[in-house]
Amino acid sequence: MAVDGEVFDALRRGLVIPACPLALNAQRKLDERRQRALVRYYIAAGAGGLAVGVHTTQFAIRDAKVGLFEPVLRIAKEEMNRAGEDFVQVGGICGRTQQAAKEASLLRDLGYHAGLLSLGAMKDSSIEELIGHAKEISRVIPIVGFYLQPAVGGRVLPYSFWRKFAEIENVVAIKIAPFNRYQTLDVVRAVVESGRSDIALYTGNDDNIILDLLTPYFGKRIVGGLLGHWAVWTKRAVEQLEMCKKRPAQPDLRLAVEVTDSNAAFFDAANGFAGCIAGLHEVLRRQGLLEGIWCLDPKEGLGPGQREEIDRVYRVYPHLNDDEFVAQHRDEWLR
Repeated sequence: MAVDGEVFDALRRGLVIPACPLALNAQRKLDERRQRALVRYYIAAGAGGLAVGVHTTQFAIRDAKVGLFEPVLRIAKEEMNRAGEDFVQVGGICGRTQQAAKEASLLRDLGYHAGLLSLGAMKDSSIEELIGHAKEISRVIPIVGFYLQPAVGGRVLPYSFWRKFAEIENVVAIKIAPFNRYQTLDVVRAVVESGRSDIALYTGNDDNIILDLLTPYFGKRIVGGLLGHWAVWTKRAVEQLEMCKKRPAQPDLRLAVEVTDSNAAFFDAANGFAGCIAGLHEVLRRQGLLEGIWCLDPKEGLGPGQREEIDRVYRVYPHLNDDEFVAQHRDEWLR
């Protein structure tokens, strides 16, 4: 299976790839108009790709009673097809091998370019079993590896895993999101020592986005981000990535602190990330892109004090939001 061409060249150059939220109405049913508006927003803001069917889209869309996995993938696909030919279309892949293979096949049949492979359902599997699982899925569709932090459902994946993972031919990228410097280094070193210069490294470390993009790791760069954080204030994220790519001799490191502080508010770090999805919805609601902050789970909402924290970062970092850009184009996207 070929992993060359414009799409993967763009992926390797480094892109802003937001993780797409799910637009619901007050009855917690899909709001198709606003779902399409979100994708249009990301394209207009300058994102180079989009990840759909991932954590930010809510894993419960896969439940048979909900039945939203394929519809949301299709809606996003239709809108992404309006972007350039090198716009990277990534779909989430979850579950053990049988479920993951089924999801990978759906993504392939819909025309997605790659699948973000979550290993959250295989916490008790051995390294060999995990590698076998990844190889099986990579035969269906090119895969993006995913190091998810244990605090939100991931597991520790040692250097030995990533060294073997990097040898899988159809791996095109890795999203590094353990929120841990030691574990981040494990991934980068494994890829460097594998000799694979064609695997793109993307940050998912919400606590270290800007510094990840500025830092040389063993002579290799983290070239972009695949982030839920970039599902909001996306136009500014595009500007931030371009700044980082210029490798300024004296970067303004205040920006790194400001972005991390904003992420703490959006993702509800104070409450163990309980409000991480609702927090993004709240920002999009304020901008008028979403009608409310509803999640599929009625129990899921903003954490204690989270709304006030979002108020605070809006107040102290007004240069980080893209509200004016959204206001200028929102009605157009919502048509």
